[in-house]
Amino acid sequence: MKDMIAQLREALGPQKVLTSLEDRVAYSYDGTFAQGLPDLAVLPESTDEVATVVRLAAVHRVPLVPRGMASGLAAASIPFDGGIALSLTRMTRVLELDEDNRVIRVEAGIVTADLQAMVEKMGLFYPPDPSSNKQSTIGGNIACNAGGPRCLKYGVTGDYVMGLTVVLPDGQVLETGGKAIKNVVGYDLTSLFVGSEGTLGIITEALLRLTAKPTVVRTARAEFVNLDDASRTVNAILAAGIVPATLELMDETAITCIEEAMKLGLPLDVEAVLIIETDGSDEEAVVREIEAVAQICREQGVREVKVARDEKERGSLWRARRSVSPALARKAPNKLGEDITVPRSAIPEAIRRIKAISARHGLPIVIFGHAGDGNLHPNILFDRRDAAQWEKVEQMVAEIFAVALELGGTLSGEHGVGTLKQPFMLQALGPVSINVQRQIKQVLDPLNIMNPGKVLPQ
Repeated sequence: MKDMIAQLREALGPQKVLTSLEDRVAYSYDGTFAQGLPDLAVLPESTDEVATVVRLAAVHRVPLVPRGMASGLAAASIPFDGGIALSLTRMTRVLELDEDNRVIRVEAGIVTADLQAMVEKMGLFYPPDPSSNKQSTIGGNIACNAGGPRCLKYGVTGDYVMGLTVVLPDGQVLETGGKAIKNVVGYDLTSLFVGSEGTLGIITEALLRLTAKPTVVRTARAEFVNLDDASRTVNAILAAGIVPATLELMDETAITCIEEAMKLGLPLDVEAVLIIETDGSDEEAVVREIEAVAQICREQGVREVKVARDEKERGSLWRARRSVSPALARKAPNKLGEDITVPRSAIPEAIRRIKAISARHGLPIVIFGHAGDGNLHPNILFDRRDAAQWEKVEQMVAEIFAVALELGGTLSGEHGVGTLKQPFMLQALGPVSINVQRQIKQVLDPLNIMNPGKVLPQ
């Protein structure tokens, strides 16, 4: 290890190779409760420097764990086996902006919200919007194939990745994809690395597709006494040919937590609230669409639907949804947030079963999420200092995943697998799929140095 550290310092400079205990602790955790101390942290500033680090790691058989801003919720960026915590947060350059082809090439460490703000000033739009977009990086988003509220209309991160620069586990640099819209020659290697969570290679640069920025946005909040009515409304809106930009759901536990913490005037006698937003470039069409949405809500038994008249009212409607996390922090010392996905028609049954899990174990579960694409976020509230509560949480998580699979869903819509969902991968995907993925991992990373122990069951 000492020889490798000396070689890294010589190649990259001592300021990019951190070995003090204080520095190592800073790279030992993410947004979960897990922690693993690396032997060192390395902060490269280019693809070439990443390749240098990887080659030395391969020679010395030292594990590498790539990291962005560590906002992940699946423990994918934690160095459980020590080795190198490879932080890409210094790689923040915009390498190319091609307005004619509406693409942008960026380094992996750029913060998502910074990228979005920059292109929107030019009338362009990068739609993927994970809730952590003010902290998370593009590289991390791609590694987990992150989503967000706008997924229903615009799709997930992977739908905007046209090409990647990836440092492979032997230090070779692979370029995939390109600017051509139809790019179907050979295997789709770009998609192979999207969602791979750093287990097959290190994404250092990305070529991303941009669209025109919507100039008109309209938002509505619909309150439902009955959760089933809210769920039926989701399907009725989509069946009418309307695809909102966002279609968010909060259950009564989420509503109660938010209202107790924020005093926003939310109703405490309803089972669900939907936040629905339409957007586009034609004001008449967008207004007509949100009015059609409101009418469908009325037909499906909404108690009240409010359409924002201006940007101030729109901000007020969204404030509740954006207040979920801070509100939960006041309700309990800790929360474990998951992101199962089920068919839209199964949302009411999924929520009923999850509430039963909460009642059975005696810990509250708050449910909110992207109802339009069936992506629910059950958040278990508890006190981590209480060993008995933590034991219950582990049991509850297993039961929540079982509910998702039984209803024809899956383990994740946007958070990734990391280590938290590993025990359920075989059940979710089956032995053939797991075996194929293990073979891919073996071919690309025969030394198993690239984020070892993540994603695939051991």
